Amino acid sequence: MLETENGELTSLEKEVLDSLSEHELLSKNIEMEFEQVWTFGERLADRIASFGGSWKFLIIFFVFLSAWIAVNTLAFLDKPADPYPFILLNLVLSCIAAIQAPIIMMSQNRQEAKDRIRSQHDYQVNLKAELEIRHLHEKIDHLLSHQWERLVQIQEIQLELLTEINRKKSRN
Repeated sequence: MLETENGELTSLEKEVLDSLSEHELLSKNIEMEFEQVWTFGERLADRIASFGGSWKFLIIFFVFLSAWIAVNTLAFLDKPADPYPFILLNLVLSCIAAIQAPIIMMSQNRQEAKDRIRSQHDYQVNLKAELEIRHLHEKIDHLLSHQWERLVQIQEIQLELLTEINRKKSRN
């Protein structure tokens, strides 16, 4: 059925057909595949990305910026460490952004790989469910057609019995 609709089967579709023919389950816990031992860099990238995208980080960062500005404008009125245009602060912020961006991208790439595997698995499960439903429809259609044939036979027998009863009544 799939070959006639799509032409050539993909490897995902072949796996689905194999699971159908062998009556095995396709659903599995995808998260188990990702429960591998991560390298230190991967774990660190995930933690930094998780922290960098949190409210906790934003609040701490806002407090840090406010403190930096307050210290350099109010506390050191004579000789501030970083006077008004806050060039040192801009340098620090640029360095943080330059380091944080690739780390977040590494974490997002790994998350994208997880999502790709999840979507492939979802596709397989949905395809198998669709094929099973089609198969059930065919079975039901087959049963219904046999039921209609059987009903027609029963009706014919009933008509024969009624005509026989009518003949007997008309003779009497």
